[in-house]
Amino acid sequence: MTQTQSQPKTQPQSLTWIITGASRGFGRALTEKALASGDIVVAAVRRPESLADLAAKYPDTCLVTAYDARDVTAAAGLVRQTVERFDRIDVLVNNAGRAVVGAVEEVSDAQLRELMDLHLFGPAALVRAALPVMRAQGSGSVVQMSSQGGRTSFPGVAAYSASKFALEGWSEALAGEVAPFGIGVMIVEPSRFRTEFNAGDTLEFAGSSDAYAQVLEAVRADMAGADGRQEGDPDRAGEIIVSLVHGGSLPLRLPLGREAVERISGAYRRGLAEVERWADTARSADFDDVPPSSRPV
Repeated sequence: MTQTQSQPKTQPQSLTWIITGASRGFGRALTEKALASGDIVVAAVRRPESLADLAAKYPDTCLVTAYDARDVTAAAGLVRQTVERFDRIDVLVNNAGRAVVGAVEEVSDAQLRELMDLHLFGPAALVRAALPVMRAQGSGSVVQMSSQGGRTSFPGVAAYSASKFALEGWSEALAGEVAPFGIGVMIVEPSRFRTEFNAGDTLEFAGSSDAYAQVLEAVRADMAGADGRQEGDPDRAGEIIVSLVHGGSLPLRLPLGREAVERISGAYRRGLAEVERWADTARSADFDDVPPSSRPV
């Protein structure tokens, strides 16, 4: 699979977007940039009143609708509502998300499942609902808002990274499946941006145990104190994403922000070095004199 996917040249000048979690952060920035460029946006949010200003400013091109990104049963209705109003879906952005901070032993099963619902099962349901529309059009873009934590992890963020790793693996397979239909997939991997991700009403901390108090002390403090001090600008991120979608080609993965580039590059280098270090040992597990497999990818 190539890392850059060509988009159809016949996509309309004005694109119709569905953006989840559009009330703030990346979702709000993307909604504003897409509308300012002349596009149509269906902003799917839990509290429609949070986007009343944009609905008033763009009455013909901004539809704000109530939507819980965790509710897989609501996906078909959101797609149907969009097509009935605007005839098509050109861009689907799965953006809604949040984090739970805590050691593996501290995060409950319910907390882990909720992140999987929000970051994997919800997006998967919405993509499945939108794909028949995009295939019929012969065009479309799926933008999955992941994280640098979807490629590398560290103590205290196991639950969050698990859900984002899952989204990325699912999306990489998706990209190969839908490319023949003119549909592109882009996995966005931001570093720290001023999106209220670290705000007190968004970021959740699992109950701290004595066993991991010292291990996670610095991580907890860093995550709790980052709000408003992140180096990433959501408006610039929104401009980049809207420009790439309009530009005719999408990278499979887009690390976003200097820290994401550096950390993800470092993770690739460390991973390759480890593979090479243990390559001979790994190869010794195979049967002798068996021809190599032939795979489609």
